[in-house]
Amino acid sequence: MSTPKHIVAVSAYVTNSKNEVLLVKTHWRSDTWELPGGQVEEGEPPSKAVQREFFEETGIIIDPVGVTGVYYNTTKGIVSIVFSAKYVSGEVKIQPEEIKEACFVELNEENIDMYITRPHMRSRTLDAMRKKSLAPYESWEVGTFTLLERLE
Repeated sequence: MSTPKHIVAVSAYVTNSKNEVLLVKTHWRSDTWELPGGQVEEGEPPSKAVQREFFEETGIIIDPVGVTGVYYNTTKGIVSIVFSAKYVSGEVKIQPEEIKEACFVELNEENIDMYITRPHMRSRTLDAMRKKSLAPYESWEVGTFTLLERLE
């Protein structure tokens, strides 16, 4: 039996002071807007990966506060973790190699289809918008049983 290989991806739902959501449009998925994020690097905690990816794609510094959902793409073997995060600082400045556009949008259940056209990305975003409760998230160093981080 072979060792399972999965890709772990992260994204974040972040709003500004007007309660607008930051969305991006990538070059390879230009038919839809989506939450900023990307792939977790080997040995990188997902909470740190979402901060790094969000900053790389948008120029915005965020602070993750909890998880709004975990999703699995059976076709590509991708586990996607969506965080809720607070805006810390920065102005929108895209990484043009990856990102076509990025902007804060007044997003709601009535207009979401105008922006997010892929159903699996829409459900993640709706879950984050509705975030009645956040799931706890922990990062541990098991050899010493040291709790590195807990979000709730």
